[in-house]
Amino acid sequence: MTWLVDHWIDLLGWGGSILLIWSVLQTRLLKFRVLNCIASLVLTLFNAVLAIWPMVAMNFVLALINLWHIRSLLGQQRDETAFDILQVEPDDRYLQHVLAAHAADIASFQPDFDPTDHDRRRAFLVQLGDETVGVVMLRPEGQTAHVVLDWVNPRYRDFSPGQYVWHGSNLLRTQGFERVETSPQMVAPYYGRLGFTKQSSESGTNYVWDVPTA
Repeated sequence: MTWLVDHWIDLLGWGGSILLIWSVLQTRLLKFRVLNCIASLVLTLFNAVLAIWPMVAMNFVLALINLWHIRSLLGQQRDETAFDILQVEPDDRYLQHVLAAHAADIASFQPDFDPTDHDRRRAFLVQLGDETVGVVMLRPEGQTAHVVLDWVNPRYRDFSPGQYVWHGSNLLRTQGFERVETSPQMVAPYYGRLGFTKQSSESGTNYVWDVPTA
């Protein structure tokens, strides 16, 4: 205990520095900003104790900048209207570029997805401004939409593009779908949080949802 009391300033500095390094390794925007803000505040205190005022000023300003970004990101996180959906052809060159660039991440969540199979697929880009934050691909069977791909860019997994696609937009109704079924091969599906019903079959466990009429 005595050692901790004698070395708390060193521990504070090392802790803030390690947290700062850890923050810049994050791929999710909101998590990066939160960790970076905490690290900046810790380093502000550390440098204030040592009376290194230029570093105090710098870290304090960085904390304020992070707080401003966190406030903005939280606003976007709750605002489903911030997203747009653009329908594209399954063989669209830009879509194929996105799928190729994130092939490893997509495969980790949907190992059964084949980007070269374009048969009877409808493809949609989920946009936040001019940035593509996700891709949804559906295969129609009558009035049922089978989810071939539901992928979100890791940077935006703290947000709610999935909530917007399935509940906030008119995508399913404008496409004439009355029911949604997911693939049993999906890893860590999130659909239970969105009101989908979990069901089991010989091929595995998937989720289904009846689209509201209005």
